[in-house]
Amino acid sequence: MQEKYDIVIVGSGVTGLYAALQFSSDVNVLVLTKEQKAISNSSLAQGGVAAVLDSSDDSFDLHIYDTLVAGGQKNNLQAVQTLIREGPEDVRKIMEMGFNYDKNEDGSPRKTLEGGHSRRRIVHHKDSTGDNIIATLLKQVEKHKNVEISEHSVVSSMNREENGFRLDLIINKTDKKSVFTNYCLIATGGIGRVYKYTTNPTVATGDGIRLAYEVGADIKNLSCIQFHPTVFSASSEGERFLISEAVRGEGAQLLNCDKERFMQKYDKRMELAPRDVVSRSIILESRLKNSDNFYLDIRFKSEDFIRKRFPGITKGCLENGVDITKELIPVFPCQHYLMGGIDTNLNGETSVKGLFAAGECAHTGVHGCNRLASNSLLEALVFGRRSAQEIQKRLNQNDKSIAPYKCEPKDGNKDLPTGLDDEIRSIMQEAFFVLPNDEKIESGFDRAKQIRQILKDGDYKKTIEYCEVLSLATVATIILGEIYEKQKALGKV
Repeated sequence: MQEKYDIVIVGSGVTGLYAALQFSSDVNVLVLTKEQKAISNSSLAQGGVAAVLDSSDDSFDLHIYDTLVAGGQKNNLQAVQTLIREGPEDVRKIMEMGFNYDKNEDGSPRKTLEGGHSRRRIVHHKDSTGDNIIATLLKQVEKHKNVEISEHSVVSSMNREENGFRLDLIINKTDKKSVFTNYCLIATGGIGRVYKYTTNPTVATGDGIRLAYEVGADIKNLSCIQFHPTVFSASSEGERFLISEAVRGEGAQLLNCDKERFMQKYDKRMELAPRDVVSRSIILESRLKNSDNFYLDIRFKSEDFIRKRFPGITKGCLENGVDITKELIPVFPCQHYLMGGIDTNLNGETSVKGLFAAGECAHTGVHGCNRLASNSLLEALVFGRRSAQEIQKRLNQNDKSIAPYKCEPKDGNKDLPTGLDDEIRSIMQEAFFVLPNDEKIESGFDRAKQIRQILKDGDYKKTIEYCEVLSLATVATIILGEIYEKQKALGKV
C-alpha cells in the first residue's frame, strides 16, 4: 500500500466496487474494506435488483410511482427519476460483465415480484443476487491495475488537509498507517449493529457516517430506518436470517399466532404492502394478540419450485430446524436498511469539499421514509457510478496534489470499558423499534450522548473495538436526537 492516492473508497460493497471501475487507468484508486473484500451488506442482498428493462408491461413512470408510494411521497423526485431512468443501463452493464441472472427459456431475464411493486421487474440470481453481483464486480476489479483493494483495513479517523484528506488506518487489527488522498468516497453501507437484531453483517457499525460527521458533513434523516417484516425468528441476538420479500412475491401468506391471515385488517395490499406497512401491522397485531409468534406459509408451492427458487433460504431454514417445504417459517421484524445518512447531491457530493458518499450510508432522498424492495442495489449502482464520474471530472480539471507527511496518529493508554456496545443496542431496541417508545426516547438519547462523550474525552487506545463503539454511539445519538425532536414537537415527550 502506497501513501498517496487520487481517490480512496471506503467500502467494498456494490457501491464501492462499481465506483472503482469507473475511473480511467491513470487514476490511482484504493478500496478499503473492514473484513474480506467479499463481505458487505450488498453480498447479503437476496431479492434482486429492480429495473425497467423492457416497456412491454412496465414503464419508468410506473416504477417511479411505486417508489414514491413506498416512500410515503417523502422522496426527492429528481433523485427517484435519476435512479429509475439511468438504472437499467447500469444493470445491463453488470449483465455484460457476467452477472448470472435467472433466465426464461428464451434467454430473457426471469423477473419476480416483491412488496410495493405493481409489476414484475426484479432481476435476480436465485435468492443470492447480491453475492453474485459482488463476485462479478470483484472479477472486473482484478483486471484494473490502477485499483488496489486493502482487506482488514479500518479507518480510525479522517482528517481534512489543504487539498484532501488524511486517513488513519488500523490494518490486520494491530498495524497502523496513514494514507493521503485528494478525494474520498464513503460507501460503508448500513448501521444495523446499533440494534440487537439486524439482517446486517458485523461490519455494519456506521463507521462512514461517524467519519463524515466528525469532519463536519451534514447528516440527514438518520432516524428513517427500515425494519424488514419477515426475518427468521431466532432466540439469539446479532445477525438474523432474512426471508426475502420475493417469498411473499411468490404468494407466501403471513400468519399470526393463531395461524390465521391478518394483513387484510391493516392494508388492502395485504402481504405485498410496502415493508414499513407490513412491519407496523405485525407489531400492532402482536400487541392485539399479546404474542410475537408470526409465520410465513409457502407450503402450497411444490417442493421442487421452492428448492430451486429459494435454495439459500431453504438451506438457511433447514440449518435452523425448519423445512419450509413442509413447515411454517417463524418470522418477526428486525432492523434491515437505512434511508437517511450522509447528505449528498445527486453526484454524491457532501457539504465537505472533496468528500463524497453513496449507497446505503448516503442520503439523496431517493427512498423517502421507506425503501421500495430491491431499489437498494439499483441505488448502489447508479449513485456509485455518478459519484465516481464526478470525481473523475474534477481530477481531469484540477491537478491538485496532496503531499504526504510523516505523522503518528495519537493513541490512548486506557483499555475500552466492556459492555458499552451492548448497552447502546439495548437502548436502541427499547427506544425505537419499528415504532418509537415515548417513555424511553429522552433517557435513551441522553445516555447515548453521554457514552459518546465518555469515549471522545477518555484516553482510550484506538483499537478497532473502540472505533466501532464510537461509531455506534455517534449513530445512536443522532438517531435518537432526531426522534426526540420529532416526538417533542408532537407533544409526546
